[in-house]
Amino acid sequence: MSKDGKEIVNSYSKGFLLGAIVGGAVGAITALLLAPKSGKELREDISRKSSDLIDKAQDIIGEKQTQILTGVNEGKIQADKIVQNAKEQAGSLMNSADRMIQEARFRASSAKEIIQDNTAKIMDAVKVGSEAFKQEMASAKSQDTELL
Repeated sequence: MSKDGKEIVNSYSKGFLLGAIVGGAVGAITALLLAPKSGKELREDISRKSSDLIDKAQDIIGEKQTQILTGVNEGKIQADKIVQNAKEQAGSLMNSADRMIQEARFRASSAKEIIQDNTAKIMDAVKVGSEAFKQEMASAKSQDTELL
């Protein structure tokens, strides 16, 4: 529950409680004033009714405090779960990224080795071809010289 929501609930609770107390007090006083009783009986009734109203008000306040604390605790638990879930997802993403980087490095290293091997083979082939060409040229020259 948001802070504004808690303030609204708290405001409604206070208003309800105040209305209940004031309404009860007005009702009790009106009933006592209109009832034909002696002064001593009237004072005892007012005292008893006041005690009852105070007890009821304390009970209502206790219930509301319990409800508010329960709501706050549930909110904290939910927030902790959300934070934990986010941490786990972030960790999972980091692990995936690390694996992908390692795999890319391995592939790049393998490709480099393959390119180096192929380059060496091509260089060997060029050397062999060059030597063969030189021998062919030398052979052709010696044949031309013999013919002359």
